[in-house]
Amino acid sequence: YQHAAALRKCSIWHEASRIVREEGFRAFWKGNLVTIVHRLPYSAMSFYSYERYKKLLGMVPGLDDPNYVSVVRLLGGGLAGVTAASVTYPLDVVRTRLATQKTTRYYKGIFHTLSTICKEESGRGLYKGLGATLLGVGPGIAISFYVYESLRSHWQMERPNDSNAVVSLFSGSLSGIAASTATFPLDLVKRRMQLHGAAGTSQIEKSSIIGTIRQILQKEGPRGFYRGIVPEYLKVVPSVGIAFMTYEVLKSMLSSIDGDDEN
Repeated sequence: YQHAAALRKCSIWHEASRIVREEGFRAFWKGNLVTIVHRLPYSAMSFYSYERYKKLLGMVPGLDDPNYVSVVRLLGGGLAGVTAASVTYPLDVVRTRLATQKTTRYYKGIFHTLSTICKEESGRGLYKGLGATLLGVGPGIAISFYVYESLRSHWQMERPNDSNAVVSLFSGSLSGIAASTATFPLDLVKRRMQLHGAAGTSQIEKSSIIGTIRQILQKEGPRGFYRGIVPEYLKVVPSVGIAFMTYEVLKSMLSSIDGDDEN
C-alpha cells in the first residue's frame, strides 16, 4: 500500500476479502513453497546453533555460574538468531517478493526470482533489509528462547507429571507472542525494505533503516509500526508452539534411540 489513507482502512477481514476477490483463494498460499524451503534450514540452524552456543558460553569463565543461566539463554538465542537469519536471508527476500505479488506475476518461481533480483538489483538485492533483520532477529530469538526455557522450567517444577509435548507447545506459543511484540516494528521495516525496487520499480530513493522508519512515521504515524500485529499473533501462536513441541519430542525420541543403541 502506498497511501496512509488506504492503510487506515485495513483489517484482517477487509484484506482477506480483497485477496479472495482480486487474486483468488489460492493466493493465501502464495509463496508457501519458498516459505517451507526457507523455514526448514532456518529452524534447524536456529535450534542447533542455540544448543551449541549455550555449551560454548557455558565454558566462558563467569558464565558457567548457575546464576547466569538467563544471560546464557539470552546470548545463545541472540547469536543463534543472527546465524540462522544471515545464512538463509536470500530465501526470505524471495519469499517476500513472491507473496506480495497481486494479479500480475512478475516473479515466476524461486529460481526465477533469485536470478531476476541478481540481474536487476545485483547480488546485494538479495540482502536488502538484512540490517533491520539482524537487529530484530537477534533480540527476537533471544527473547523467544529465554521465555520458552524459563516458562518450561518453571512449569515442570510446579507440575512435573504434565506431558512434555503440552508444556513445550504452550511455552513455545507464549514465547512467540513475547518475541513478536518486542520485534514486530523492525520486522515491518525489514519487509518494507525488501520490497524496495521489487518487480522492476524505480529505485531512485535509497532504502535504509532510518529512512524507512522515517517514512512509516510520516505516512502512518507511530501505530504504523504495529500494523498487521494481530495476523502475526494468529500465525505465531500455533507455529512457534508447534516448532518447540516438535523439537522437544524429536530430541526426546532421538535420545532414547541413542540410549537403546548404547545398551
